[in-house]
Amino acid sequence: MNQLFHQLACWRLETPIGPLVLAGDRDALRVIRFHGHQDDAWVVDRAPLRDAIEQLKAYFAGKLTVFNLTLAPEGTPFQQSVWRALLDIPYGETTSYGGVAKRIGKPSAIRAVGAANGANPIPIVIPCHRVIGSNGKLTGFGGGLPTKELLLKLESRQLHIL
Repeated sequence: MNQLFHQLACWRLETPIGPLVLAGDRDALRVIRFHGHQDDAWVVDRAPLRDAIEQLKAYFAGKLTVFNLTLAPEGTPFQQSVWRALLDIPYGETTSYGGVAKRIGKPSAIRAVGAANGANPIPIVIPCHRVIGSNGKLTGFGGGLPTKELLLKLESRQLHIL
């Protein structure tokens, strides 16, 4: 495991989709985990994560459509390119894995895009939930397909408040 993760502050945030654990430092948000799982080496400390906590609360209340956070996800250069492309998917919209592959200039890398999407360490803020199958169906999501569906409904205003 990377040494960085041993130096992170974390905070458990109760949300309408279940508990999330946020991890980061004074410089950036680095991780969001579903189901409240945290690394034992992380230090519980709300202070470095205050902005992320407040913005996520506003997002779930339907009051925030664009996050303004410094992010530092760890990954390969390819994963980083996919995650940057995900940030360009507007709130309330979806795209396919093929669409993301085209955005990063690698139209035949659909499966690799899917793998990078699944490895996203900062879901919700880096909106991997906005990527769906080319047939319009929901596909895998680290928080589970019901959670992905709820996030998409929230963003399409089908759910005013979760």
